[in-house]
Amino acid sequence: MKTVSKYFFLAVAACLSLTACEDMMDLQPEGATKTDALKQDAYNKIPANAAAEINAIYAQMIELAAGTGSTSNHNDFGVASCLMILESEGQDWIGPNTGYNWFAYSDFYARNYNSTVNLIMWNTFYKTIAACNNVCASTDPETQNPDLMANLGQARAVRAYCYTTLAQLYQFPYSETTKNLPCVPIVVENMSAERQAANPRATVQEVYDLILSDLNYAIPALEGWIRADKGAADQAVAYGLRARVNLLLGNYAEAAEDAAAAIQVSGAQPYTLAEVSKPTFCHAEANAVIWANMIVESNDIVQTGIINWPSHMSSLYTDGYTGVGTYRGICSDLYSKISPTDVRKGWWLDENLESPLLHGNVYEMWLGNGVPYANVKFGVPDDDMTNLVADADWTLMRYEEMLLVQAEGLARSGQVAQAKALLEGWVKANRDANYVCKASDEAGLVDEIWMQRRIELWGEGFAWFDLNRLHKPIIRTNSSNWPEAWIVDVDADHDCRIWTLPDREIQNNDGIDEKDNNPVGNPF
Repeated sequence: MKTVSKYFFLAVAACLSLTACEDMMDLQPEGATKTDALKQDAYNKIPANAAAEINAIYAQMIELAAGTGSTSNHNDFGVASCLMILESEGQDWIGPNTGYNWFAYSDFYARNYNSTVNLIMWNTFYKTIAACNNVCASTDPETQNPDLMANLGQARAVRAYCYTTLAQLYQFPYSETTKNLPCVPIVVENMSAERQAANPRATVQEVYDLILSDLNYAIPALEGWIRADKGAADQAVAYGLRARVNLLLGNYAEAAEDAAAAIQVSGAQPYTLAEVSKPTFCHAEANAVIWANMIVESNDIVQTGIINWPSHMSSLYTDGYTGVGTYRGICSDLYSKISPTDVRKGWWLDENLESPLLHGNVYEMWLGNGVPYANVKFGVPDDDMTNLVADADWTLMRYEEMLLVQAEGLARSGQVAQAKALLEGWVKANRDANYVCKASDEAGLVDEIWMQRRIELWGEGFAWFDLNRLHKPIIRTNSSNWPEAWIVDVDADHDCRIWTLPDREIQNNDGIDEKDNNPVGNPF
C-alpha cells in the first residue's frame, strides 16, 4: 500500500478551510490570523511553514464533494470526476442509461446553468485556484529563496492547469475570431473584495495570457527542485502543461519542444508492451507517469467506498458502481478500428466478453463478466481483486500523451517525416509490432495522431478537449452500443460544445448578468 505524505493531514486541515466557500467569488483566500504580509515574512524565515498551504492545493484536487458540498452527489470527488463527466459527453466513452450511472451526461444535461454538474466543474477548479492564490499571496513574488520559488512555481503551474481547463469549457477554442470573446472571470491573489464582487468574464486572450505568465514563471522557478512524489507539479509538469497550451494556441514548434522537455526532465519512459498487457493505469509509481493525483487509503474519497474513480471507472473494482453493472466501455466504431495485433485491443472486452489481458493473471477470475466493449484497461491497486480499497492514483500526465503532443507539434510545424517516425517508432515498440503509419501529409498525420490519442488516452479525460481543439463533430450514429436515448451527431460549432456559467456565479457576481452567459445548447 502507498504511504501517506508527512504533510498530508496538514494539507487536509488547510484544505477544509476552503470547503465552506462554495460561491466562486467567495474563494479569494484570506488570512484568518495573519495578514498576507506577515505570512510572507514568516515563510521567508521558515519556508517549511508553507508546506500545509502547498499540500492543500493537491488535497483540493481530490476533495470529496468539492463542487457541491454534499456527499449525496456520488459524482463529486475532485478533478477525476470532472474529467469523467467530460468523457461522457463525447463519442468514445459509453456508460449505461440506468439509475446507477452517475455519469449519464451524454444528453448534455450539464449545459443547464442551474445543474449540479455545472457547479461541480466550476467549483472544483476555482477552489483549487483559490488554494493556489493562497500560496501566491503568502509568498514574495520577487523571492530568490529556492524553496519559496518552488512553492510559488507549483502554485502557478497548478493555477495554469485549472485556468486552461476552464478556458476550454466556457468558450470555443482559441483563434483569431474567438480570442476577444468572453471566457471566465480571472481571480488571482490580492484581489480586493470589491473587485471580486463585480468580476466580469475576462476575454479568451486575457485568460491565456495569465496561463502563459504562470507557466513561464513556473518552469525556471522549479528548475532543480526535487518533489517528494508525483503528486506535486515539478518542472517537467510545467513543461508539459505549457506544451498543451502551445498546442491550443497554435504554437506548434514550441509545443513539440516543451513536450520533449517534459519527457527529458521527468525521465519518464513509455509503458512497455508487458506493462500494458494486463489491466493497469492506476499506479503513479509507473515509469510513464509524470503527474498524478496521489490517492491513499485515508483519503475521504477512498473511505466512502464508492465515491471515487475506481468505483465508476474500473470494471474490475467489484465493490463500486461497476459492481452493479455501470461499466464504462468503448464505442464499437472505435473498437473496430483497432488492429487485432495491437495490445490495446485487449483493453476492452470483445463481443464474447473475452480479453487476452485477463488470461494467466489475477484478473482471470473476472472472465465472462461485464458487457461487450467494457473496459479492462484500468486495474485495481496491488493487482488484488480481493482488496476492495479504492486507493488508485489518477494519472494527469504521462509519457505517451507528451509524445503524442510532440508528434502533433512536429507535424504541424513542417516536420512531417520526423513526426511520423516518432509516432511509428513508439507504437511498434510498445503497442503493435505490425503497425505502419500510412499518413503521408500533415493533415493525414494529424488525424492519425488523433486516432492514437483516442485509443491510448481513452477514459483519461482528453477526448472532449481534443474534439473541440481539432474542430471535430461528435459522431455517435456509427456505433452499435450507444444507448438509444443518447444517439446523436453534434456539429463542432453547436452551442452545446461550450458550457454555461453556473447560476450561482451569476447571482453572486455583480460583474456578470444573465445576458452575459453562454447560450444553453441542446442537440436533441
